[in-house]
Amino acid sequence: MHAIEVDAFAALTLGIVVYFIGKHLTGRVSLLRDFSIPEPVSGGLLVALCVLVIVVLSGREVSFNLAARDALLVYFFTTVGLNARLSDLIKGGPLLGIMLALTVVAMLFQNGVGTLAAVLWGLPAQAGVMLGTASLIGGHGTAIAWGPVVQDQYGVAGAAELGIATATLGLIAASLLGGPIARYLITKNQLTADTADAQSAAGAETDEATADDPITNDGVLRSLLWLHVAIAVGYSGHEALQAAGVMLPLFVPCLLAGILISNSVPRIFTRLAWPAHTASLALIQEISLSVFLAMSLMSMQLWTLGSSAGVLVTALLLQTLFATLFIVFVLFKVMGSNYFAAVLSAGFAGFSLGATPTAIANMTAVTQKYGPSPLAFIILPLISAFFVDLANAVLIQWFISL
Repeated sequence: MHAIEVDAFAALTLGIVVYFIGKHLTGRVSLLRDFSIPEPVSGGLLVALCVLVIVVLSGREVSFNLAARDALLVYFFTTVGLNARLSDLIKGGPLLGIMLALTVVAMLFQNGVGTLAAVLWGLPAQAGVMLGTASLIGGHGTAIAWGPVVQDQYGVAGAAELGIATATLGLIAASLLGGPIARYLITKNQLTADTADAQSAAGAETDEATADDPITNDGVLRSLLWLHVAIAVGYSGHEALQAAGVMLPLFVPCLLAGILISNSVPRIFTRLAWPAHTASLALIQEISLSVFLAMSLMSMQLWTLGSSAGVLVTALLLQTLFATLFIVFVLFKVMGSNYFAAVLSAGFAGFSLGATPTAIANMTAVTQKYGPSPLAFIILPLISAFFVDLANAVLIQWFISL
């Protein structure tokens, strides 16, 4: 039978519905609020389970056209760039280097844990990368890219399918792990947001209008205009990088374009009304992230997990245990044992097992409850989207050639 195909418009509409389902669930279930589970996650998981039931009962797969979701991802990270202050970036320079080193260490161990799970279930050791960084830190795209290589060169049958299933389960674990870890660290260490950060947030922490900063038609349109200018610049940079053989996700050059424009144009045209740190831009930021994550979770193909359930469950339990221990006892302490480190811990749980947007959603849920941490929203996307892909390619090749 033919698959049930959900077109782009219907998928976007359903994503909005999923967000409201999650908002309702979070409002009714105190456990979700206490552990800072993002609203799109709870709604998305519920709908993904409903889709699974439809697939099982009908015998037909369900596929979503996610073009709108991908555009929302670019919107979100461009807003992060427009909100970024150069002073914050300079301040975060040393921390960026430390975070990168910690991430590489975590990636080494993640592949080691994946290899252990593969060997325990009688799979070739090379399958470990598909249970490790190729699928978790790398995500679905990296798993799809490396699957044929691992299968053809090392004889691991179904490597791509194994990687996709691992990435799917990892996304669920990442969405549920970050909030509880941050809550534990904040409560145990009695941490609070920095006063200066509370006065001016650069991340996705607030979307509420105030008397001094109302949400207006002009404000929203001004924000959209500069968003589109930054995206146009970022897209041009993306094409130039591709022509030079440098492959990066589109949102990375758009993020950097937003930073460049927001730290240059207002300095040149000092009387120009600028959208950075306004409620109008924050509204666009919150909408784009929420609907993106809702669409990502609702479109998970849970029916693909059954054939490798044993090795998948083993691998994800081990990976989740390692990630938790590494974050609590290493990353949090090395990054300063402060509120910023706790927010960053929630984000690291999100991208080390899932994806960058999951990390941002985790941090957003935490900061909405406990207070802002602008630097975390700058450092983590640069690490998870800019440096990790390069390091991951080297580490995967090294592991499968051992």
